[in-house]
Amino acid sequence: MKIIVDVPVEDPVVAQLRASGRHCFEVLTPPAESARVLPAELIADADVLFCAVPPANHAEMRSLQWVQLASTGYTQLFGLDLPARGVIATNCRGCFDVPIAEWNVAMMVNLARNFRQMIRNQEAAVWDRAAIFQREIRGLTLGLWGYGGIGRETARLARALGLRVHVLTRNGVGPREEAYTVAGTGDPDGVLPDRVFRKGDEMTFLGGLDFLIVAMPLTKQTEGLIGERELQALPRHAFLLNPARGPIVREEALLRALREGWIAGAAIDTHYRYPTLPDHPLWGFPNVIFSPHISGSSLSPHFKRRLWEIFAQNLARFDQGRPLLNVITPAQLAGE
Repeated sequence: MKIIVDVPVEDPVVAQLRASGRHCFEVLTPPAESARVLPAELIADADVLFCAVPPANHAEMRSLQWVQLASTGYTQLFGLDLPARGVIATNCRGCFDVPIAEWNVAMMVNLARNFRQMIRNQEAAVWDRAAIFQREIRGLTLGLWGYGGIGRETARLARALGLRVHVLTRNGVGPREEAYTVAGTGDPDGVLPDRVFRKGDEMTFLGGLDFLIVAMPLTKQTEGLIGERELQALPRHAFLLNPARGPIVREEALLRALREGWIAGAAIDTHYRYPTLPDHPLWGFPNVIFSPHISGSSLSPHFKRRLWEIFAQNLARFDQGRPLLNVITPAQLAGE
């Protein structure tokens, strides 16, 4: 079986896979950061493609059976007609669950205790021991809109810190199967939430929160899902955290919520434009933490190891004819 590898290599894993003698690896150097044309004679008979972005001439991969992405997002596969070609697609969801969940916890603590103002006070040599700097998050209610891997690992950490965890999903919460999870993390059995809300319960869910974390993917259905109605339903003391995708929250609605005090503040890691221009209003709010899409990053020392762990597990499953981890469904590939 011929495998095209167009991602950074984890040498020990590749050496182990090559030693089996079952597969022929073609490792491309440097790996692609955007779509590029690859020699037809190289890719025409490839069975597997491990990449961040498929080649521009992907249609010439006539033997392709499986694409493993080095990203959680999969919009780069839209329009490739993979299901019609009989090609399975999988992504690397699960690689970023731990760092994004840790970012979520860090932001909750920072927002609750207003660390931004404490740092400004330090820089200005201001001694201020106000009560706002002495709050704790234990006993508060966290709402997770979406309950995939990131939501489940956030729930695990939040419960350990004594928060109540409420979850809103379309289909309820249950065991999570055929998905990559870092050992010892998450909520694989779906037992951690204190309350579970379903579609149609949005206003009740939002009305009882101290923190709302956006934990769903960006799709046609979720783009702009959170607008003025949803932000006004939150208590005025609540904070919004968005480590998912910027456009899930309507930009003008968020700006109005912050200007008019519908919410107490926000932590934003995913944005509407990359990079965000210096004159964008979000830079200036004193109650907003604005990070440059680094809550989960491919620059993490753990990312490449976890990525190759997913690929190795999936390759073994592929060889054995078993279901793969992190399959992207035909409906998802259609943007639904």
